[in-house]
Amino acid sequence: MNTTGAAAEIIEAEWTRLLGSDRVDVDVVRAAHAEPRLRQLFPWVGMWELHFSRCTEHPCTWDVPYIAPRQGGGFIVAGPSRVESVGEADTAEAAVEMVAGHLPPNCGRAVVGNRHDLAALEDRG
Repeated sequence: MNTTGAAAEIIEAEWTRLLGSDRVDVDVVRAAHAEPRLRQLFPWVGMWELHFSRCTEHPCTWDVPYIAPRQGGGFIVAGPSRVESVGEADTAEAAVEMVAGHLPPNCGRAVVGNRHDLAALEDRG
């Protein structure tokens, strides 16, 4: 199997797992999975937040905004770092669009490996 095929399988398996998870708002996962630009990234959950990585293993990349639940309803889109705010959204779809609109340049399918492997690939060209 080629690396691209392996990445696609790993990514889709994680999306499938999260679509059945109770660790994150399922509406956010569904909306993110429906967005092709996010569906190609590796999703992961921490503290009820939906994160996206450009690689399939930890340590993950931390250069894509993430979606967190907002107290009282709706969502906060933050990141890539915890001190950066993209905005607030009342719907999962609006939150997903904010993330998709703030992807790093040339963001494509996540690669097999961790952020160090990705950096090495990007350095090569």
